[in-house]
Amino acid sequence: MTSSEAFPQGAPDTVEAFQERLIAVSDGLPKRLRQCADYIAGNIDRIAVSTVAELAQGAGVPPSALMRFCQILGFSGFSEMQRLFRDSYVPGRPDYATRLRNLRDKGAGSSAALLAEFVEAGRQSLEGLARSTDEKVLDEAVNHLAKAGMIHLAGFRRAFPVASYLAYALEKMNVPTMLHDGTGKLDHSHALRPGDALMAITFAPYSPETVALAEHASRRGLAVVALTDTPISPVAQLSAAVLTVPEVDFGAFRSLSATLALAITLAVAVGARRSRNGT
Repeated sequence: MTSSEAFPQGAPDTVEAFQERLIAVSDGLPKRLRQCADYIAGNIDRIAVSTVAELAQGAGVPPSALMRFCQILGFSGFSEMQRLFRDSYVPGRPDYATRLRNLRDKGAGSSAALLAEFVEAGRQSLEGLARSTDEKVLDEAVNHLAKAGMIHLAGFRRAFPVASYLAYALEKMNVPTMLHDGTGKLDHSHALRPGDALMAITFAPYSPETVALAEHASRRGLAVVALTDTPISPVAQLSAAVLTVPEVDFGAFRSLSATLALAITLAVAVGARRSRNGT
């Protein structure tokens, strides 16, 4: 099927329409094109300032695959797709990769310099969260969690601090909660009951344990709320509400600043909603 046949209305004309189109085409893509989709979804901010070769390298595909992916989205090629983002791009501080490279070049690897960079990464992440959070989706997530008989929390590897913090905060507000932590490699999926809800927290590279539990919960008809990095992550397709967090990395380290801010928002909102409802 050609791009014109798939999308007779032509290329997306806004960033929001682009994101909707990206979600629509992601399912069923062959491996290399799916790599393009995953990388583009997680690096929207790079489109306006990168070359096709740079984006292709980041996705681990040849430039021809990225060009084909642009056409599947409805664009004539990469230049047309990039134009959409350049038109809405507001130049500001240097991108994070550039500032990290500058830090290395200047030899400013002191503890104080690292602290400044992590603080700056956290600031950008929090500002991105404030700009990008969909209030309607956030309220849907709170509704699903607040009416659940038991909230199951799954977040392994680097998402574990978020899941464990949510478990602590919800328990303090007397919200029935179960943390699936994988201790002893025990599988507690049998604990999911009708009327429960699952909070699935995972970021690329996605935790197979979290994805598997989300699949299990979805098959059983439970509400799944995803806290993830892109709208096309594996858990997003299984969820009743998808909350994405634009977390800025410092090197290979994900600060979790915005993710934890969203987590405490959910915990307090769920506790308040249950209190008002008398549950």
